[in-house]
Amino acid sequence: MGFLDKFAHQILGITRIVAGLLFLEHGTTKHLNFPPGDMHPPIASLGGAAGVIEIVAGALIVLGFYSRPAAFIASGTMAFAYFLAHFPRNFFPVANGGDASILFCFLFLYLAAAGPGAFSLNKK
Repeated sequence: MGFLDKFAHQILGITRIVAGLLFLEHGTTKHLNFPPGDMHPPIASLGGAAGVIEIVAGALIVLGFYSRPAAFIASGTMAFAYFLAHFPRNFFPVANGGDASILFCFLFLYLAAAGPGAFSLNKK
C-alpha cells in the first residue's frame, strides 16, 4: 500500500499512543479502580507488580519518553502474564483470555525495535 508510505512515521506514533493508553488503562483499573473493574491485586503480588509496570510503562509509551526500554519491559511483562496466568487455563488464547496479552507482547516488542515514531518527547 504505497499510498500510506509517506504517513508511516505518523501512523507508528499514533499506534504507540493508542497502545500505551490501552496498557495504562489496565494498570489504572487494577490500582486506581478507574475505569471500575473486578481485578484489584495487592501491590506486593505478581498482578500488583504488573499493574505498576502497566501504569509506568504505559505512561512512558504514551508520551514517547524512553519508550523503547518501556516497551521492551512491557513486552516481557505481557509474555509473563500470558504464560503464568492465561496459558495454564487452556491452550487456545481465545479460550484462556490471553489474546490481549499476546497482542500487547508482540506490539510492544515491535515498538521497542522500531522506535517511538512521531509525536514523541524524545527519540529513545
